[in-house]
Amino acid sequence: MTDTRNAEIISGFRPQMLKFARLQLQDDSGAEDAVQEAIEAALGGIDRFAGRSALKTWIFTILRHKIIDALRERGRTVQVSSLERDESELDEAFDALFKENAHWSPQSRPKPWGDPEEALQQRQFWHVFETCLEILPARTARVFMMREFLGFETDEICTTLALTTSNCNVILHRARAGLRQCLNQGWFAGEAQPC
Repeated sequence: MTDTRNAEIISGFRPQMLKFARLQLQDDSGAEDAVQEAIEAALGGIDRFAGRSALKTWIFTILRHKIIDALRERGRTVQVSSLERDESELDEAFDALFKENAHWSPQSRPKPWGDPEEALQQRQFWHVFETCLEILPARTARVFMMREFLGFETDEICTTLALTTSNCNVILHRARAGLRQCLNQGWFAGEAQPC
């Protein structure tokens, strides 16, 4: 591929990269910087891309490292009051999923997902997953992404966002429950439509 063609392909991922970086960094200029650095690194290292993964995966891995570096460098914290406001949004919906004895209520019980490996390989699944992730409160999605996509340990998330370990675990549990509910409705129920 020519350098111009590589630049066009990599730049095509820019909107998704910005969205991901903004969610994590909570700072437009910081997100722009991280994305620009990732694109420059990708263009500079394209000849080392071995093709063992999709180009998009490779580019997002570079961006992931840039975001981790930025988060660790600034040691950013968030005011606890802003976290409490977002957390209350899920309380009512979450509590409705369970009976008083903490077991799933019959109408909320998770349905079998079929063959998850087959679903994971379907491109549309990831579109639905991204839509479900956007439905979560921003702080909940951010904690989930830090843990599952950026690979932060719980103590790192707690330090970065000024959370207690138990609060972080509750947020992660609610994020997973919210994603599961959305995916049950939007994908595994057979409709393959965003919820």
